[in-house]
Amino acid sequence: MSTPPSLSDTSAVAGPESWRFGKESGVDMGDWSMEWILKRNCSMAPRELFGLFGGLCALSMSIAGFFWAQGAKLVMPFAWLELVAVGAALLIYARHAADQELIALRRGSLMVQHTSGNSIETVEFVPEWVTVEPVTGDESLIELSGQGQRIEVGRFVRPELRRQLASELRRAVRVARGWQPCAS
Repeated sequence: MSTPPSLSDTSAVAGPESWRFGKESGVDMGDWSMEWILKRNCSMAPRELFGLFGGLCALSMSIAGFFWAQGAKLVMPFAWLELVAVGAALLIYARHAADQELIALRRGSLMVQHTSGNSIETVEFVPEWVTVEPVTGDESLIELSGQGQRIEVGRFVRPELRRQLASELRRAVRVARGWQPCAS
């Protein structure tokens, strides 16, 4: 079984560029693969966020309870309304906090999985038939298409970096096209 050329090998592709978005693995073992995991930039995990919300609820209810005990009877309903609104906003945030795009290039297969909330869209391509093009311009989403299927990627990459991601995807697909295992 032959091993694929490493993408860091200058004979494999033009230029000794390194990977910015993807991770190459299995070059030495003959089971070459590339993987890109593009995620939202979330400053807090949903669990941390709901812990913070619990603290906010306790603080808000204790302040509202103090003023309610002093005779301000409308403070408590408004405190509840405020916490329900903040809780709803945090639920919407948490639902999409784990959104991601997974692009996995392996022997004879390019799999793209886009997760948004509870929805997961998966498309699989044969690398020999894949085209990688921007949808409208250099800073737009990147369209992967082939065999009558298409999917857009790059939602979680800054627009000015999408051209570099597209270039990296093209380079990896070129290497995958050129690698053929030896007949046993």
